[in-house]
Amino acid sequence: MELSERQQKIVEIVKEKGPITGEKIAELLALTRATLRPDLTVLTMSGYLDARPRVGYYYTGKTGGQLFKDKLLKLKVKDFQSIPVVIPEAASVYDAIVSMFLEDVGTLFVTDGRNKLVGIVSRKDLLRASMGKQDLEGIPVSIIMTRMPNVTVCYPDETMLETANKLISKQIDGLPVVKQDADGKLDVIGRLTKTNITKAFVELSREDG
Repeated sequence: MELSERQQKIVEIVKEKGPITGEKIAELLALTRATLRPDLTVLTMSGYLDARPRVGYYYTGKTGGQLFKDKLLKLKVKDFQSIPVVIPEAASVYDAIVSMFLEDVGTLFVTDGRNKLVGIVSRKDLLRASMGKQDLEGIPVSIIMTRMPNVTVCYPDETMLETANKLISKQIDGLPVVKQDADGKLDVIGRLTKTNITKAFVELSREDG
C-alpha cells in the first residue's frame, strides 16, 4: 500500500510524539479532526498505527513489507478452496479422462468405497496410461494413480503461503484439501490449485491498494 503525503506526515508525527490523540495530530497539521478521520482509519486498518481509548494513536513499528507479510499469513486455504473432483478407485482410465475433460481440471482425487482418499491422478498419469493402449475402459484408475501415503495434501486451516510452497516444491498443479476422521483416514473436502493461489494474491493486492 502506498501512503499519501498526508498519511506519511501522520505516521512521522505518531512515530515522534506517540501516543498522541487525533485532535493533537490535527492541530499539528493545521487541519480539523474530521478531515483527518479517513486517513487515521486507513492507517489503523492497514496496521501502520494502532489506537487505545483515552490514550491515542501509536506507531506499530511495522514496515510496509512486514504488514504485507502479516496479511499474507492470514490467508487460509478454507477461504479459497474449490470444489473437489473425485472418482472412485474402481473407475477406468477412460472414465478418468472423461471426468478431467468435462470438469476442466488437471487433477482427480481417487477415493475408496467409504469416500476416503486413496490416491491422485494427474494429466501426465492419464497421458502415460493411454499411449499405445486400446482398451482404456478395461484399465482401472487404481493401477496408474499415485497412492497414499505418497500424496501431498493440505488442510483447511493451513495458510495459502504454506500451500503455495508445497505446490512449488512438489512441482504439482493441485492438492486435495482434506479433513482427518477418527480413524486417521482422510475425507476430501476441497481442492487447492495454482489458480486458487493466484486469486488469493489478486484479492490481497486489491485490499492492499
